[in-house]
Amino acid sequence: MVIPLEELLKTESSHYKLVLLAARRANEILKGTPLLIVTKSKKPGIVALEEIAKGKVKLEESKETKPKKS
Repeated sequence: MVIPLEELLKTESSHYKLVLLAARRANEILKGTPLLIVTKSKKPGIVALEEIAKGKVKLEESKETKPKKS
């Protein structure tokens, strides 16, 4: 499946946050977390991006993702 960047950026406006979210979700999938969608893909990174595009996964703001004030 081809996942247009425009679709992904509808859920996350920042490229950086999108990459972070996809990497975290792909790692969860590798560790055995159940998939949130039905897909033909076997690659965790692609599955993570598909889940993000369909709005099944969102980034939660935490101390790690918020910019630090100087």
